[in-house]
Amino acid sequence: MEMRAEFVTVPVSDGTSMRLYVARPAGSAAKRGLLVMQEAFGVNAHIRDVTERFAREGYLAVAPELFHRTGPFEGRYDDFGSAMTHLKELRDPALEADFKAAYDWLRANGIAGNAPIAAIGFCMGGRAAFLAALTLPLQCAVSFYGGGIAPNPMNAGLLNRVNQLRAPVLLFWGGRDQHITADHARAVADALKAAGKSFINVEFSDADHGFFCDARPSYSPVAAAQAWPLTLAFLDSYTSARQQEAAARS
Repeated sequence: MEMRAEFVTVPVSDGTSMRLYVARPAGSAAKRGLLVMQEAFGVNAHIRDVTERFAREGYLAVAPELFHRTGPFEGRYDDFGSAMTHLKELRDPALEADFKAAYDWLRANGIAGNAPIAAIGFCMGGRAAFLAALTLPLQCAVSFYGGGIAPNPMNAGLLNRVNQLRAPVLLFWGGRDQHITADHARAVADALKAAGKSFINVEFSDADHGFFCDARPSYSPVAAAQAWPLTLAFLDSYTSARQQEAAARS
């Protein structure tokens, strides 16, 4: 499916402005929306490519620039230090305002009020997608190796808010990830299970952190190729059902 892409600027409730990278199916109205949450390296070429891939699957997909208060920023994968300057300034209330601004833009620009919207994110964006599912009326969310869902030395985590989760989640982890360990993944699964939330936990035993990103040395073609159809099936299972309900009511 063909698509077209552009940057747009939207207001955020705290008085700031934020750019969205918008990718939409060309020649047809999208029936589903998707928030694509960036890695620590910004809305870079990889995140833009992923956003476009979802547009080709029929989603109106937007990637919010979550570093807009300290950016603009598009970092290199071999320079994590530059990303830390922006990461350490992130605060959950500000992120939640950013998610709401992106969500409202989707509603105002082609995704009707009864049509489905989901979220997906990678690394810090995996946490962001999980946080969005705590705060927005999403149909589902997908987190790829989301650091900071479980507590770590840099982040208090989100497990104390699991009871607020409003949507099913699909969680991907790399078995060789030295940043987000098996203990972190286990803590997330245990908290979701204890709260009675709907989730799917997938570990690729031979994959490292960042395995989905083909611009990183840790890219795993096998794990990425397997994760993609799982992601599409998960998103489709929840957004298609909601789409059918919306069509029946219209």
